[in-house]
Amino acid sequence: MTLDDAIRRRRSVRGFLPAEVPEATLREVFALAQWAPSNCNIQPWLPHVVSGARLQALRRALVGAAQASEPFAPDWPADGSYPGVYRDRQVDAARRLYGAMGVAREDRAGREAAYWRNHAAFDAPHAVFVFMLEPFDAREATDIGMWAQTLMLALTSRGIASCAQGALALYAPIVRRHLGLDERHRLMFGIAFGYEDAAVAANAARTGRVALDEAVRFHRD
Repeated sequence: MTLDDAIRRRRSVRGFLPAEVPEATLREVFALAQWAPSNCNIQPWLPHVVSGARLQALRRALVGAAQASEPFAPDWPADGSYPGVYRDRQVDAARRLYGAMGVAREDRAGREAAYWRNHAAFDAPHAVFVFMLEPFDAREATDIGMWAQTLMLALTSRGIASCAQGALALYAPIVRRHLGLDERHRLMFGIAFGYEDAAVAANAARTGRVALDEAVRFHRD
């Protein structure tokens, strides 16, 4: 697969087969992601890859907190509020997703059940929780974003699906407790990954991108 192919094929997958990615492949893709750029080469990302029984226990805890309507406790603002055209894009993505799942807007129970799947990492066999140490902030967060894209492209090129999830960071204290981390480790987001289950209805959803000239401004003398 070419780099261009990987960029175009990468998308958010929300349903996975139970088969785990082989250990050798896991190490290969995470080693490749280490080549992502960062300011002054500080490499501020602190990823924790969780699988097997440890992930099952964490999944139960996160879903249980969501179902009990426990207050969110993210390390970073996460109100999901966007202005103007950004809100339009958010709504369009939601319509496409819930439309693919056949969940009507007035179906509150169906929408709640679909939402809880976020906290279950969509039943993926693996999830990586990405942390950043205090006192790092926005500058270092951009480095971590570049690392995450590098990782997901490496996964895609090997036929492994993924979904970057802000929802996996909404109960940061629970994640830290399960991974034995102190509060200096600030949870940025999680990425669910594994082999796609094409039978999951949500995976039929597709989103587009705005036209180049709407997004990019070219400046010349």
